[in-house]
Amino acid sequence: MFDYPLYLKQLTAGEPVNNPFLDFLQIKAETVEKGYARFSMKIRPEFLQGAGIMQGGLGIALSSEAAAHAVMSTMAPGENLTTIELKNNFLSMASQGRLTAEATVFKRGRTLVFVDCTVKDDTGKYISKSSATLMIIPPKTD
Repeated sequence: MFDYPLYLKQLTAGEPVNNPFLDFLQIKAETVEKGYARFSMKIRPEFLQGAGIMQGGLGIALSSEAAAHAVMSTMAPGENLTTIELKNNFLSMASQGRLTAEATVFKRGRTLVFVDCTVKDDTGKYISKSSATLMIIPPKTD
């Protein structure tokens, strides 16, 4: 069983955690509080597509991670989660600087959690808006 509270505590304290995906994209957890997460990512040259604009899937990955961590902050011991849907609207392009994703749990039910997330560049311009639905998986009872 994965210990989400310990993981979030270590992650937000800047301690090493076992999350190769965050490491690979160099995504930084800035804040995780109950029902809220703020993550950021520097746009690196290898993130750009041929026209010199960041490939959109990387912004969606940032949104997805922020949304999942916002949900993790609401979970009871023994619960797990999985994303079942994520819809994204691109609002603008980005090619340099730092992106910041802010995710907020809109509604948490017994099984489903609805999360809204915005991504802005370092000037405050909106880059995208996502809505995600995650499913809470209850603890196994053996």
